[in-house]
Amino acid sequence: MRLIHVVGTRPNFVKIAPVYSACSKRNLSQIIVHTGQHYNSKMSAIFFKELGLPNPDINLRVGSGTHAEQTAKILLRFEKVIPKLRPDIVIVYGDVNSTIAAALVCAKLSVPVAHVEAGLRSFDRSMPEEINRLLTDQITDILFTTSVDANENLLREGISPNKIYFVGNVMIDTLIKFLPLIRKMQSNKYPVHYALVTLHRPSNVDNNAALRNILESLIRISHKLPIIFPVHLRTRQRIGSLSRLKNSPSLYLIKPQKYTEFLYLEKNATVVITDSGGVQEETTFLMKPCLTLRSNTERPITVNIGTNILVGTDSKVLEQEIDAILAGKLKKGKIPTLWDGHAADRIADILMRYSK
Repeated sequence: MRLIHVVGTRPNFVKIAPVYSACSKRNLSQIIVHTGQHYNSKMSAIFFKELGLPNPDINLRVGSGTHAEQTAKILLRFEKVIPKLRPDIVIVYGDVNSTIAAALVCAKLSVPVAHVEAGLRSFDRSMPEEINRLLTDQITDILFTTSVDANENLLREGISPNKIYFVGNVMIDTLIKFLPLIRKMQSNKYPVHYALVTLHRPSNVDNNAALRNILESLIRISHKLPIIFPVHLRTRQRIGSLSRLKNSPSLYLIKPQKYTEFLYLEKNATVVITDSGGVQEETTFLMKPCLTLRSNTERPITVNIGTNILVGTDSKVLEQEIDAILAGKLKKGKIPTLWDGHAADRIADILMRYSK
Protein backbone atom coordinates (compact mmCIF):
# COMPACT_ATOMS: atom_id res chain seq x y z
CA MET A 1 0.00 0.00 0.00
CA ARG A 2 1.25 3.47 -0.89
CA LEU A 3 0.53 6.38 1.46
CA ILE A 4 0.92 10.09 0.78
CA HIS A 5 1.23 12.40 3.78
CA VAL A 6 0.31 16.01 3.02
CA VAL A 7 1.73 18.64 5.37
CA GLY A 8 2.13 22.37 5.15
CA THR A 9 2.67 24.02 8.53
CA ARG A 10 4.70 23.62 11.69
CA PRO A 11 1.92 21.86 13.70
CA ASN A 12 1.50 19.40 10.81
CA PHE A 13 5.17 18.41 11.10
CA VAL A 14 4.77 17.56 14.79
CA LYS A 15 1.73 15.41 13.94
CA ILE A 16 3.19 13.54 10.98
CA ALA A 17 6.42 12.52 12.76
CA PRO A 18 5.00 9.67 14.90
CA VAL A 19 2.63 8.51 12.15
CA TYR A 20 5.44 8.29 9.61
CA SER A 21 7.58 6.38 12.11
CA ALA A 22 4.78 3.93 12.99
CA CYS A 23 4.02 3.27 9.32
CA SER A 24 7.72 2.75 8.58
CA LYS A 25 7.87 0.02 11.22
CA ARG A 26 5.07 -1.72 9.34
CA ASN A 27 6.92 -1.41 6.00
CA LEU A 28 4.25 0.74 4.39
CA SER A 29 5.36 2.72 1.33
CA GLN A 30 5.26 6.43 2.17
CA ILE A 31 5.66 9.74 0.36
CA ILE A 32 5.71 13.17 2.02
CA VAL A 33 4.24 16.08 0.08
CA HIS A 34 5.05 19.48 1.61
CA THR A 35 2.76 22.17 0.26
CA GLY A 36 5.16 24.93 1.29
CA GLN A 37 2.51 26.79 3.29
CA HIS A 38 5.22 27.36 5.92
CA TYR A 39 8.41 27.88 3.96
CA ASN A 40 10.79 29.78 6.26
CA SER A 41 13.59 27.48 7.51
CA LYS A 42 12.69 28.24 11.13
CA MET A 43 9.14 27.10 10.47
CA SER A 44 9.87 24.23 8.10
CA ALA A 45 13.23 22.62 7.20
CA ILE A 46 14.66 22.74 10.72
CA PHE A 47 11.56 20.95 12.04
CA PHE A 48 11.92 18.04 9.64
CA LYS A 49 15.50 17.52 10.76
CA GLU A 50 14.77 17.87 14.46
CA LEU A 51 11.79 15.50 14.37
CA GLY A 52 13.73 12.84 12.49
CA LEU A 53 11.65 13.11 9.32
CA PRO A 54 13.16 12.61 5.87
CA ASN A 55 13.16 15.58 3.55
CA PRO A 56 9.84 15.91 1.70
CA ASP A 57 9.68 13.92 -1.51
CA ILE A 58 7.76 16.75 -3.17
CA ASN A 59 7.48 20.44 -2.27
CA LEU A 60 4.64 22.32 -3.95
CA ARG A 61 6.17 25.68 -2.89
CA VAL A 62 2.89 27.57 -2.64
CA GLY A 63 4.37 30.18 -0.29
CA SER A 64 2.40 32.95 1.36
CA GLY A 65 -0.86 34.53 0.25
CA THR A 66 -4.48 34.87 1.25
CA HIS A 67 -6.45 31.80 2.29
CA ALA A 68 -8.00 31.63 -1.17
CA GLU A 69 -4.65 32.04 -2.93
CA GLN A 70 -2.94 29.34 -0.89
CA THR A 71 -5.83 26.91 -1.22
CA ALA A 72 -6.10 27.47 -4.98
CA LYS A 73 -2.38 26.97 -5.54
CA ILE A 74 -2.39 23.72 -3.59
CA LEU A 75 -5.44 22.47 -5.50
CA LEU A 76 -3.79 23.13 -8.84
CA ARG A 77 -0.38 21.71 -7.95
CA PHE A 78 -1.47 18.71 -5.87
CA GLU A 79 -3.92 17.61 -8.56
CA LYS A 80 -0.93 17.03 -10.87
CA VAL A 81 0.82 14.89 -8.24
CA ILE A 82 -1.93 12.31 -7.66
CA PRO A 83 -2.02 10.68 -11.14
CA LYS A 84 1.77 10.32 -11.11
CA LEU A 85 2.06 8.76 -7.64
CA ARG A 86 -1.21 6.80 -7.59
CA PRO A 87 -1.59 6.55 -3.80
CA ASP A 88 -3.90 4.11 -2.08
CA ILE A 89 -4.61 6.57 0.75
CA VAL A 90 -3.75 10.24 1.28
CA ILE A 91 -3.34 11.35 4.90
CA VAL A 92 -4.05 14.97 5.86
CA TYR A 93 -3.45 16.60 9.22
CA GLY A 94 -5.15 19.25 11.33
CA ASP A 95 -7.11 22.18 9.95
CA VAL A 96 -4.89 24.30 7.72
CA ASN A 97 -5.36 25.30 4.07
CA SER A 98 -3.19 22.37 2.99
CA THR A 99 -5.62 20.01 4.72
CA ILE A 100 -8.80 21.04 2.94
CA ALA A 101 -7.09 21.58 -0.42
CA ALA A 102 -5.55 18.10 -0.52
CA ALA A 103 -8.79 16.51 0.65
CA LEU A 104 -10.75 18.28 -2.09
CA VAL A 105 -8.35 17.10 -4.78
CA CYS A 106 -8.64 13.51 -3.58
CA ALA A 107 -12.43 13.69 -3.37
CA LYS A 108 -12.58 14.82 -7.01
CA LEU A 109 -10.15 12.07 -8.12
CA SER A 110 -11.78 9.31 -6.00
CA VAL A 111 -8.69 8.74 -3.84
CA PRO A 112 -9.41 7.72 -0.20
CA VAL A 113 -8.47 10.31 2.42
CA ALA A 114 -7.61 9.82 6.10
CA HIS A 115 -7.89 12.84 8.39
CA VAL A 116 -5.71 12.89 11.50
CA GLU A 117 -7.30 15.09 14.19
CA ALA A 118 -10.83 14.93 12.80
CA GLY A 119 -13.96 16.14 14.56
CA LEU A 120 -12.58 19.12 16.46
CA ARG A 121 -15.06 22.00 16.54
CA SER A 122 -15.00 25.53 17.95
CA PHE A 123 -18.50 26.23 16.55
CA ASP A 124 -17.16 29.58 15.36
CA ARG A 125 -17.44 29.79 11.59
CA SER A 126 -15.65 33.12 11.50
CA MET A 127 -12.45 31.11 11.96
CA PRO A 128 -10.94 29.87 8.67
CA GLU A 129 -9.74 26.77 10.47
CA GLU A 130 -13.30 25.85 11.45
CA ILE A 131 -14.41 25.93 7.82
CA ASN A 132 -11.42 23.74 6.90
CA ARG A 133 -12.31 21.24 9.61
CA LEU A 134 -16.00 21.02 8.72
CA LEU A 135 -15.45 20.58 4.99
CA THR A 136 -12.54 18.16 5.32
CA ASP A 137 -14.48 15.80 7.55
CA GLN A 138 -17.44 15.73 5.16
CA ILE A 139 -15.28 14.41 2.30
CA THR A 140 -12.95 12.17 4.30
CA ASP A 141 -13.10 8.37 4.26
CA ILE A 142 -11.18 7.59 7.48
CA LEU A 143 -11.48 9.93 10.46
CA PHE A 144 -8.97 9.65 13.32
CA THR A 145 -10.09 11.49 16.45
CA THR A 146 -8.27 12.69 19.56
CA SER A 147 -11.18 12.74 22.02
CA VAL A 148 -14.70 11.46 22.62
CA ASP A 149 -16.26 14.89 22.01
CA ALA A 150 -14.77 14.84 18.49
CA ASN A 151 -16.55 11.53 17.83
CA GLU A 152 -19.80 13.08 19.05
CA ASN A 153 -19.38 16.08 16.74
CA LEU A 154 -18.89 13.84 13.72
CA LEU A 155 -21.87 11.64 14.51
CA ARG A 156 -24.07 14.71 14.98
CA GLU A 157 -22.97 15.92 11.54
CA GLY A 158 -24.09 12.68 9.92
CA ILE A 159 -20.72 10.94 9.54
CA SER A 160 -21.01 7.15 9.52
CA PRO A 161 -19.65 5.60 12.72
CA ASN A 162 -17.87 3.04 10.54
CA LYS A 163 -15.53 5.79 9.36
CA ILE A 164 -14.62 7.10 12.83
CA TYR A 165 -11.68 5.82 14.90
CA PHE A 166 -10.87 7.20 18.35
CA VAL A 167 -7.08 6.80 18.45
CA GLY A 168 -5.75 9.52 20.76
CA ASN A 169 -3.47 12.47 20.13
CA VAL A 170 -0.41 12.18 17.87
CA MET A 171 0.94 15.53 19.09
CA ILE A 172 1.23 13.97 22.54
CA ASP A 173 3.08 11.00 20.96
CA THR A 174 5.77 13.43 19.82
CA LEU A 175 5.84 15.27 23.15
CA ILE A 176 6.29 12.04 25.09
CA LYS A 177 9.11 10.94 22.79
CA PHE A 178 11.05 14.14 23.38
CA LEU A 179 10.37 14.57 27.11
CA PRO A 180 13.49 12.65 28.24
CA LEU A 181 15.64 15.00 26.14
CA ILE A 182 13.83 18.06 27.52
CA ARG A 183 14.45 16.97 31.10
CA LYS A 184 18.20 16.94 30.41
CA MET A 185 18.23 20.41 28.86
CA GLN A 186 19.41 23.40 30.88
CA SER A 187 19.30 27.11 30.19
CA ASN A 188 20.36 30.19 32.11
CA LYS A 189 19.29 32.65 29.40
CA TYR A 190 15.96 33.44 31.05
CA PRO A 191 14.50 33.94 34.55
CA VAL A 192 13.63 30.89 36.65
CA HIS A 193 9.97 31.91 36.80
CA TYR A 194 8.26 33.26 33.69
CA ALA A 195 5.14 33.26 31.53
CA LEU A 196 5.47 31.83 28.04
CA VAL A 197 3.40 33.57 25.34
CA THR A 198 2.42 32.53 21.81
CA LEU A 199 0.20 34.56 19.47
CA HIS A 200 -0.75 33.91 15.86
CA ARG A 201 -4.55 33.79 15.40
CA PRO A 202 -5.78 36.43 12.91
CA SER A 203 -8.45 37.56 15.39
CA ASN A 204 -5.67 38.53 17.80
CA VAL A 205 -2.81 39.70 15.61
CA ASP A 206 -4.51 41.10 12.50
CA ASN A 207 -6.83 43.36 14.47
CA ASN A 208 -4.74 46.36 15.56
CA ALA A 209 -6.98 47.28 18.49
CA ALA A 210 -7.09 43.69 19.79
CA LEU A 211 -3.34 43.23 19.41
CA ARG A 212 -2.56 46.52 21.15
CA ASN A 213 -4.87 45.57 24.03
CA ILE A 214 -3.13 42.21 24.46
CA LEU A 215 0.34 43.73 24.30
CA GLU A 216 -0.50 46.44 26.83
CA SER A 217 -1.75 43.71 29.15
CA LEU A 218 1.45 41.68 28.67
CA ILE A 219 3.53 44.74 29.57
CA ARG A 220 1.61 45.09 32.84
CA ILE A 221 1.93 41.36 33.58
CA SER A 222 5.68 41.49 32.90
CA HIS A 223 6.09 43.77 35.95
CA LYS A 224 4.82 40.88 38.09
CA LEU A 225 6.17 37.93 36.12
CA PRO A 226 8.78 38.05 33.31
CA ILE A 227 7.42 37.05 29.91
CA ILE A 228 9.16 35.04 27.19
CA PHE A 229 7.48 35.62 23.84
CA PRO A 230 8.69 33.63 20.78
CA VAL A 231 7.26 35.86 18.10
CA HIS A 232 5.58 34.33 15.07
CA LEU A 233 6.89 35.94 11.88
CA ARG A 234 3.56 37.51 10.97
CA THR A 235 3.05 38.72 14.53
CA ARG A 236 6.48 40.36 14.59
CA GLN A 237 5.53 42.42 11.56
CA ARG A 238 2.41 43.60 13.35
CA ILE A 239 4.13 44.65 16.57
CA GLY A 240 7.30 46.06 15.01
CA SER A 241 6.19 49.68 15.41
CA LEU A 242 5.20 49.44 19.08
CA SER A 243 8.24 50.92 20.79
CA ARG A 244 6.83 50.42 24.30
CA LEU A 245 7.44 46.68 23.97
CA LYS A 246 11.10 47.27 23.27
CA ASN A 247 11.37 49.34 26.45
CA SER A 248 9.92 46.68 28.71
CA PRO A 249 12.95 44.94 30.29
CA SER A 250 11.01 41.90 31.55
CA LEU A 251 9.37 41.13 28.21
CA TYR A 252 11.69 38.96 26.12
CA LEU A 253 10.79 39.01 22.42
CA ILE A 254 12.68 36.10 20.89
CA LYS A 255 12.71 34.40 17.50
CA PRO A 256 10.57 31.31 16.77
CA GLN A 257 12.03 28.30 18.55
CA LYS A 258 12.87 24.79 17.44
CA TYR A 259 10.45 22.16 18.68
CA THR A 260 12.65 20.99 21.56
CA GLU A 261 13.53 24.53 22.61
CA PHE A 262 9.90 25.55 22.71
CA LEU A 263 8.91 22.40 24.57
CA TYR A 264 11.62 23.16 27.14
CA LEU A 265 10.21 26.66 27.64
CA GLU A 266 6.68 25.26 27.86
CA LYS A 267 7.54 22.59 30.40
CA ASN A 268 9.37 25.01 32.70
CA ALA A 269 7.01 27.98 32.47
CA THR A 270 4.98 29.15 35.44
CA VAL A 271 2.04 29.72 33.09
CA VAL A 272 1.47 29.67 29.34
CA ILE A 273 -0.58 32.37 27.58
CA THR A 274 -1.60 31.34 24.08
CA ASP A 275 -4.12 31.29 21.25
CA SER A 276 -2.75 28.03 19.81
CA GLY A 277 -4.78 24.82 19.81
CA GLY A 278 -1.74 22.57 19.99
CA VAL A 279 -0.31 24.44 22.97
CA GLN A 280 -3.61 23.96 24.81
CA GLU A 281 -3.15 20.21 24.38
CA GLU A 282 0.53 20.15 25.32
CA THR A 283 -0.02 22.18 28.50
CA THR A 284 -2.87 19.89 29.53
CA PHE A 285 -0.58 16.87 29.21
CA LEU A 286 2.23 18.69 31.06
CA MET A 287 -0.23 19.79 33.79
CA LYS A 288 0.83 23.37 33.12
CA PRO A 289 -1.54 26.33 33.70
CA CYS A 290 -2.74 27.62 30.33
CA LEU A 291 -4.64 30.85 29.68
CA THR A 292 -6.12 30.92 26.18
CA LEU A 293 -6.74 34.28 24.53
CA ARG A 294 -9.90 33.14 22.78
CA SER A 295 -13.59 33.01 23.65
CA ASN A 296 -13.92 29.47 22.29
CA THR A 297 -11.79 26.44 21.56
CA GLU A 298 -12.01 23.44 19.25
CA ARG A 299 -10.32 21.49 22.04
CA PRO A 300 -12.88 21.74 24.88
CA ILE A 301 -11.41 18.69 26.58
CA THR A 302 -8.46 20.87 27.61
CA VAL A 303 -10.93 23.12 29.46
CA ASN A 304 -13.35 20.46 30.74
CA ILE A 305 -10.75 18.14 32.25
CA GLY A 306 -7.42 19.81 31.50
CA THR A 307 -5.53 22.84 32.80
CA ASN A 308 -6.78 25.30 30.18
CA ILE A 309 -8.85 28.41 30.96
CA LEU A 310 -10.48 30.55 28.27
CA VAL A 311 -9.93 34.23 29.07
CA GLY A 312 -11.21 35.72 25.83
CA THR A 313 -9.80 39.14 24.95
CA ASP A 314 -10.58 40.85 28.26
CA SER A 315 -7.26 42.02 29.70
CA LYS A 316 -8.78 42.29 33.18
CA VAL A 317 -9.72 38.60 33.15
CA LEU A 318 -6.24 37.65 31.90
CA GLU A 319 -4.53 39.65 34.64
CA GLN A 320 -6.88 38.32 37.32
CA GLU A 321 -6.04 34.75 36.31
CA ILE A 322 -2.33 35.56 36.37
CA ASP A 323 -2.71 36.96 39.90
CA ALA A 324 -4.56 33.79 40.96
CA ILE A 325 -1.79 31.57 39.58
CA LEU A 326 0.91 33.63 41.28
CA ALA A 327 -1.08 33.25 44.52
CA GLY A 328 -0.93 29.46 44.10
CA LYS A 329 -4.54 29.01 43.01
CA LEU A 330 -3.98 26.53 40.19
CA LYS A 331 -6.64 24.73 38.18
CA LYS A 332 -6.28 20.99 38.60
CA GLY A 333 -6.45 18.85 35.50
CA LYS A 334 -5.95 15.32 34.27
CA ILE A 335 -4.64 13.74 31.09
CA PRO A 336 -7.38 12.77 28.59
CA THR A 337 -8.01 9.16 27.62
CA LEU A 338 -5.60 7.67 25.05
CA TRP A 339 -3.16 10.59 25.28
CA ASP A 340 -0.59 7.94 26.04
CA GLY A 341 2.04 8.08 23.31
CA HIS A 342 0.54 5.30 21.16
CA ALA A 343 -1.94 7.14 18.93
CA ALA A 344 0.27 6.75 15.86
CA ASP A 345 0.55 2.99 16.39
CA ARG A 346 -3.24 2.75 16.46
CA ILE A 347 -3.43 4.78 13.25
CA ALA A 348 -0.86 2.58 11.52
CA ASP A 349 -2.64 -0.60 12.61
CA ILE A 350 -5.94 0.69 11.20
CA LEU A 351 -4.25 1.68 7.93
CA MET A 352 -2.84 -1.84 7.71
CA ARG A 353 -6.39 -3.20 7.57
CA TYR A 354 -6.99 -1.19 4.42
CA SER A 355 -3.98 -2.77 2.76
CA LYS A 356 -5.56 -6.22 2.86
